[in-house]
Amino acid sequence: MPDSRLLLGRYEIKELLGRGGMAEVHAGTDRRLGRRVAIKLLRSDLARDNSFHERINREAQSAARLNHPGIVSVYDSGEEAVVESGGGEVMVPFIVMEYVEGQTLREVLSTHGPLTVQESLDIIAGVLAPLDYSHRNGIVHRDIKPANVMLTPEGDIKVMDFGIARALEDTGSLTQTSSVVGTAQYLSPEQARGEVVDARSDLYSTACLLYELLTGQPPFTGDSQLAVAYQHVGETPRPPSEINPNIPPSVDRLVLHALSKSREERYQDAFTFREDVLAAR
Repeated sequence: MPDSRLLLGRYEIKELLGRGGMAEVHAGTDRRLGRRVAIKLLRSDLARDNSFHERINREAQSAARLNHPGIVSVYDSGEEAVVESGGGEVMVPFIVMEYVEGQTLREVLSTHGPLTVQESLDIIAGVLAPLDYSHRNGIVHRDIKPANVMLTPEGDIKVMDFGIARALEDTGSLTQTSSVVGTAQYLSPEQARGEVVDARSDLYSTACLLYELLTGQPPFTGDSQLAVAYQHVGETPRPPSEINPNIPPSVDRLVLHALSKSREERYQDAFTFREDVLAAR
């Protein structure tokens, strides 16, 4: 899609910021309000698949329900007609979001490697606060991972990409079928088994994120996504201190408790998890 294209006659598309499996994110300008925004556009090659339309629309609706400083705000959404290379026209959905200066945690880890215990706990406390708010408002994120958490130059945390989020009361097919939804390295055991997901699944994924911040690697790795998913279901992770000796026993216990296979045995809510993170810090 060319630079400086206008969406809805209002949103000017500028440089590409990032590209994911289903969408591209561009910097942009809201000409009506004169503010900088981020514009997430579904890839045009996926635009004829209604399931991707549903996913990006759900992201807009889920995030729009949440008003928290730790969650990237959604300002607007819509569709724009795009002419394909063959001359056909397709409707491409988009989301207009808050523009966030900073880096994703994936970029931070790639640049700096594992963080200190203090930095890691600070970041996870910053992730758990918006998750607590999200869960209390009935939304499960379902894809907490380093690429979906931004760290601003001021040290603030922003959780983004509610593309596969689901309402807690929703029993629709995406939650109930055996299809696995999420990213393998951060899947909860129940997600890997294709079971119904709840808020405690986000807490397991957050524990995987904490493990990676502390050690530089997720708790499970393998030759394939399926192999990693099997490990989440059946294998016990190494204590983080075996990889990074600077990690104290209290943080080992915190991480391993949060990575319990059974939902009933791990943290039951983000508030309690966050309180223990702050205490360990």
